[in-house]
Amino acid sequence: MTQALRVAIVDDEQDMRQSISQWLSLSGFETVTYASAEEALRHLGPDFGGVVLSDIRMPGMDGMALLKRLISGDSGLPVIMITGHGDVPMAVEAMRMGAFDFLEKPFDPEKMTGLVRRALKARAATLDNRALRQELADGGTLMRRLVGKSEVMEHLRDDILDLGQADGHVLIDGETGTGKTLVAHALHAVGPRAGRRFVSVSLAGQDDDALAAQLFGPAPDGGVLPLVEEARGGTLCLEHIEAISPALQARLLAFINDQAGPSATRIIAICNDHMPDRTLEDALRPDLFFRLAALKITLPPLRARGEDILALFTSYGQEYAEEYGCAPPTVTAQEAAQLLQAPWPGNVRQLINIAERAVLQSRREGGSIMSLIMADNEAAGSATTTEGKPLKDYVEAFERMLIDNTMRRHKGSIVAVMEELCLPRRTLNEKMAKYGLTRSDYV
Repeated sequence: MTQALRVAIVDDEQDMRQSISQWLSLSGFETVTYASAEEALRHLGPDFGGVVLSDIRMPGMDGMALLKRLISGDSGLPVIMITGHGDVPMAVEAMRMGAFDFLEKPFDPEKMTGLVRRALKARAATLDNRALRQELADGGTLMRRLVGKSEVMEHLRDDILDLGQADGHVLIDGETGTGKTLVAHALHAVGPRAGRRFVSVSLAGQDDDALAAQLFGPAPDGGVLPLVEEARGGTLCLEHIEAISPALQARLLAFINDQAGPSATRIIAICNDHMPDRTLEDALRPDLFFRLAALKITLPPLRARGEDILALFTSYGQEYAEEYGCAPPTVTAQEAAQLLQAPWPGNVRQLINIAERAVLQSRREGGSIMSLIMADNEAAGSATTTEGKPLKDYVEAFERMLIDNTMRRHKGSIVAVMEELCLPRRTLNEKMAKYGLTRSDYV
């Protein structure tokens, strides 16, 4: 276990509490005891780092009432019920209510130890998953490029967590510049293979024989492991999967079919090129396609992410301003609308480039963000704007960006922000709550 999880023992009989605690302590568990359900509830809140072992029959609040209160506060908390002879129907009802399991007195201490160990393992997995979800929501180091509060990004982060824990191969699809390689790394990092190797290779633009040797061996110099062996038990990321030749498709399928057990390698395939006249399913043999696409993630284009666009532009602008030692560019209402309307054919990668050029441009006090967007789109042969949005969307997105930028500049000083934006405190508080902005993020 990655952390010291505790066993909370709830029983009104002192001898029973002490004997259970002593046995579990000798078995290597950390315990804490409570003489009543009421006392336990005063200490066991949501996200309690452990499991609960409770007697059913107790004076005052009984174990069933305690179970109901604990589960309502934290549905992922394992509660093991201790029953007397004849209380089995009650224990079955407790299981229906959400109890992890039950022990019937007199019980075998070894059986109790095994049950507690299983419950703690489940609890550790639950708490780790919550921590990962929180890290993704907050934007950890790896997930920094996948921040955003739009519905599509919330869905993407949930997909990464869910598919990361799964064991099947994954196909990642999406337009260029949306962050497919980053998502592949994230899937590996949040899954059970996180401590093992992540090996990545591009299948595009390579000689077939050289690529075959690189992937499957034997290596030309005899001293380098083929990539399928280097990634054994970890993750093998195949970029430009659409470029793989029929011969290598057959070898890759054979490798996948021959795998079994804990040393099996997970394949993450990334489709980078979108051919107008054929799909990836057309490019791959059906049996390989369906093995690689057992699980699939399609990344949303930037133009579908709404006000995330302004948040990302602000974030990257701040980053480059710090790098170049200057103030971040000021975005006008018209430029904010242009950022929201731009088609973004290059997606986040294109936005990053424009943010850097906007910082360099503002350092010289020349040009505008609008001119950068228009020049980029013209060079790419794209329309300058996509379909319009309701005025309310533009106003709210700009307002959020303005408050966010001002809070950053004043390092969370509410008074300074009120003065600059000419807002009364109550109005500022209401708008910050509306846009999910918290002062502690800027201090």
